[in-house]
Amino acid sequence: MGLRLKFNLVLLVVFLLGLGVTGYISRELLQKNAEEEVLRTAGVMMEAALSMRSYTVSQVRPHLRVAEDEFLPQSVPAFGATEIMSLLHKKYPDYSYKEAALNPTNPRNRAVEWETDIVNAFRNNENLKEFSGTRLTPSGLSMYLARPFQIKDGACLACHTTADMAPPAMVKLYGGNNGYGWKLNEIIGAQIVSVPMALPIANANRAFYTFMASLTAVFVVLFIILNLMLSLLIVRPIRRMSAAADKISVGEMDIPELAESGRDEVALLAKSFNRMRRSLEKAISLIDEK
Repeated sequence: MGLRLKFNLVLLVVFLLGLGVTGYISRELLQKNAEEEVLRTAGVMMEAALSMRSYTVSQVRPHLRVAEDEFLPQSVPAFGATEIMSLLHKKYPDYSYKEAALNPTNPRNRAVEWETDIVNAFRNNENLKEFSGTRLTPSGLSMYLARPFQIKDGACLACHTTADMAPPAMVKLYGGNNGYGWKLNEIIGAQIVSVPMALPIANANRAFYTFMASLTAVFVVLFIILNLMLSLLIVRPIRRMSAAADKISVGEMDIPELAESGRDEVALLAKSFNRMRRSLEKAISLIDEK
């Protein structure tokens, strides 16, 4: 096995190991960055919904003029936030917001199976203030961000303790079987934002493949350059020395001396070889004189 082949095999093994480690680390980092990007988007949507709730309470509700026998859903913070996010959902179908409850007043807020699991997770652990995860949807992988919805204001119980205590107009609109029996400080549901992961993951994969292709191209260029340098600086001079040594070993002394220019190891080896050759020639001449 030649020196160049050994060098290339070692270089190839080192590159493959480095490429594998680099690929694994870079893919993990890109995937993590994609998830963090999606989570930030979900957080912005969540804060937008909370801002809408606050706006309804501070800016809308005080200015609504409601008749005694009338109930306006627009005065409910959850209704306003859900309606705004529903408009967003029409333009971006993969983005959604829901105030999922186990026993909601409005039937559209009733939690489905996977949302029920999130609500129960909050109910079983009151110290859990935020929860995120991924789920597979018909349109692809989606990340959700959830926060518990807890009854902290006793005024809310005026409409949600029993149907008899609730405004008759609200009971007429939503019925007397849902949205009652709530208790102070009870976690009755969760605010859940869902954001698609298809585009960020695709961008992360594209960045990964571009990076790996660039890294491979750089290696190929370095591989060619290192082979040229190895050939010019080491392999060719050593081959000339080897050929000269073969000829001298069979008594051919008419070959020219090796070039000794430079101070590198190959030049020093050439100088040593020339000195050895001259010493050998002197020894042979002395033997011939005798």
